Amino acid sequence: MRLLFKYLLFLAVIQFTATVQPLFAQEITAVIPGDFADPSIIRKGNEYYSIGTSSEWAPHFPIFKSTNLKTWKQTGYVFKQTPAWANASFWAPEYYYHNKTYFIYYTARRKKDGISCIGVATSKYPDKDFKDHGIIIEYGKEAIDAFVFNDKGQLYITWKAYGLDGRPIEILGSKLANDGLSLIGDAFTMMKDEKGIGLEGQSILKKDDYYYMFYSVGNCCGSKCDYNVRVARSKTFQGPYENHPKNPLLYENDWWKCAGHGTFVNSPEGKSYYIYHAYNKASSVFTGRQGMLAELIWSGKNEWPGFKELSPTLTKSSANNFKANFSTQNPSVDWQWDFRNSTPKLAHQKGNLYLSGNIKKENNAGIALTIRPSHLNYEMTTTVVNTNNALKGLVIYGDANAALGVGIVANKVQFWMVKDNKETILNTSIIDNPEIPVQLKMLVKSDLTCRVYWRQKSLDWKELSLDDKAHSIEFLPQWDRSPRPGLNFKGASAEDAQFSSFELNYLDK
Repeated sequence: MRLLFKYLLFLAVIQFTATVQPLFAQEITAVIPGDFADPSIIRKGNEYYSIGTSSEWAPHFPIFKSTNLKTWKQTGYVFKQTPAWANASFWAPEYYYHNKTYFIYYTARRKKDGISCIGVATSKYPDKDFKDHGIIIEYGKEAIDAFVFNDKGQLYITWKAYGLDGRPIEILGSKLANDGLSLIGDAFTMMKDEKGIGLEGQSILKKDDYYYMFYSVGNCCGSKCDYNVRVARSKTFQGPYENHPKNPLLYENDWWKCAGHGTFVNSPEGKSYYIYHAYNKASSVFTGRQGMLAELIWSGKNEWPGFKELSPTLTKSSANNFKANFSTQNPSVDWQWDFRNSTPKLAHQKGNLYLSGNIKKENNAGIALTIRPSHLNYEMTTTVVNTNNALKGLVIYGDANAALGVGIVANKVQFWMVKDNKETILNTSIIDNPEIPVQLKMLVKSDLTCRVYWRQKSLDWKELSLDDKAHSIEFLPQWDRSPRPGLNFKGASAEDAQFSSFELNYLDK
């Protein structure tokens, strides 16, 4: 009898293992890889558009397009020029369509005092020609995370307040004028963070007899984040809202952590999907909060909802490799830069990229023309074709105070670092004939180290790393954004850097 029991137990274990293994083997991957926090989404016919936080990178608020919600291509930005009233922290843009007009409600810091306010821009198109209308909400020390809802013909706008006021955070609401450009009446409280666990990134749906508010709690950003998505409901739009007893709905799994701040879209087939962000556990803050997708599931009338996390069919990292094409008329839409510390000038001429511009005096890292990395394990290469006294090369840029790069200065190759706003030349090599184009390479590994190389005439690579050792990049990430690889220029405004190639390739190991 005991032998029979052991045999049956063995069969049960085998059957259970065969059942669960595929679930753990199927990694959930990002639908919009790379730093793309606080995403919002909208559908026009069979096309989907999504925008996300750009923080201190310009152009502001990248726009992506998809026909299937799983493969996306960047098409542009909401703002090519910084709105006149703002100067930092471009967060949480929110789509809304009304009166044949696309609205984007967004957060930025007001130039005159640094307070986060909510602005609004409009266009007849979902992905271009947005006109800024300035601030729509200024509220105390902080107003962020706008969300608009139409309740029986009356528009409402909601936002997070009191995050910096030494009192419980609240989700506030107000009536919104029919033109979408001004508030009506007094603000009202919809939900309050009595437990002090955080409250933001709200998105509201009406289903059967209830209004459902999906929101995020916890620490949103950085390596110590604990963000997660929860839901509460109310019989009225204004509340009070009752929390789901089984919260949270989206949280840490085997591959991803700190899920949060998303919005919904309905497919032509009537399904509801939620686009949100999360950190990949393997690369964490070095690739930022990436765009994720989940399907909203309802089990019955007036029942609480749940999420089914989704994985796209495209999972190979090589699919995200980037190779710049300098023979086109305009530079790639993928490029971004730190608009607070430099103003780059880009031009394509005779198959080369010309990079120059103005650099703030206190910026020791120069201009960094970067792209959003989707994985941590990569190498990037470029070819510098001109000679002058400016620094011209490659960079991994976290901020003007935190960067690591390799570049050409006159007849020297320099491996350099800016840390805590102090520039250090880590190693130098002499170029015998600087008139010959120089190839540069930076190799970034998943152990958070970097090596740099150079060569001429396609000869063997010469390593320039400090004492032939890999250099740590752990100091690079900023709290709300990932460090980015790209091209670098540091010199006088009359000088430039000329590049004939740039590639970023992700490595399997």
